[in-house]
Amino acid sequence: MSVIVTSRSLCRNLFTWKKSTSNPLKVMSSDTGDRTWGHLATTEHYGRITDTSDYIQVDKENLKNDPYYNSSQASHCMIFARNNIKTFGVYNPRAAILMQMRFDGNLGFPGGLVDGGEDSIKALNRELSEEMNLDTSKHSVSESSYVVTHWSISKRLCLHFYALEVSLAELYEIEKRALLAKDYGSEVLGTVRVPLYTMGDGYRGFPTFLSNAFIGNSRVQLLHCLRQLEILTPEEIQLALQAVPLPLKS
Repeated sequence: MSVIVTSRSLCRNLFTWKKSTSNPLKVMSSDTGDRTWGHLATTEHYGRITDTSDYIQVDKENLKNDPYYNSSQASHCMIFARNNIKTFGVYNPRAAILMQMRFDGNLGFPGGLVDGGEDSIKALNRELSEEMNLDTSKHSVSESSYVVTHWSISKRLCLHFYALEVSLAELYEIEKRALLAKDYGSEVLGTVRVPLYTMGDGYRGFPTFLSNAFIGNSRVQLLHCLRQLEILTPEEIQLALQAVPLPLKS
């Protein structure tokens, strides 16, 4: 009976609430935070969806020139280990690559904005410590880890990308340590590996993974790294990009 009474009371409250406001979303957000930004308002524009054409690759020697030098800066990193131990005894994984499920529902790489007084490498090692609990005394990004920089035209943001190769055993430990990271459960909602194989229908596996929502140009960064580090061939990447799911048979 108490459950019935509670349900009836809830219905009455909802009816009264709907009658008393012309904008229920604003009332809802006052309790949950939904549809508001709070202190994230100053940086939320960096996470807005843009087309891949918004990002242009910048040669490293041009980074000290305008407009790149006076743009906002961000650094991210692909931590990976080469791995040929077959998954299910069938698929060659090529490598174990770590990405993150972010607080905004997008996939991305660990890293973030460069703060005042930092360079891109110092900022990235700080972010890796905060987001991945990475022991930077053992594994740290250096100039030799640099891969590529892209510039977002609309956001006036330089995105520096690095790759940090470790052994498979070390990657296991990095994954475990990430659960104890300062930002785990808030900025970072989990670490995921990228499936680089393609299954029997030509779509499940890597092509399906590429259909997810990625933050900024992180999908481009992933594909660039796979090609530059020779983890996948250009032909394998192109096949994955062109793949479509098979229709269900009636």
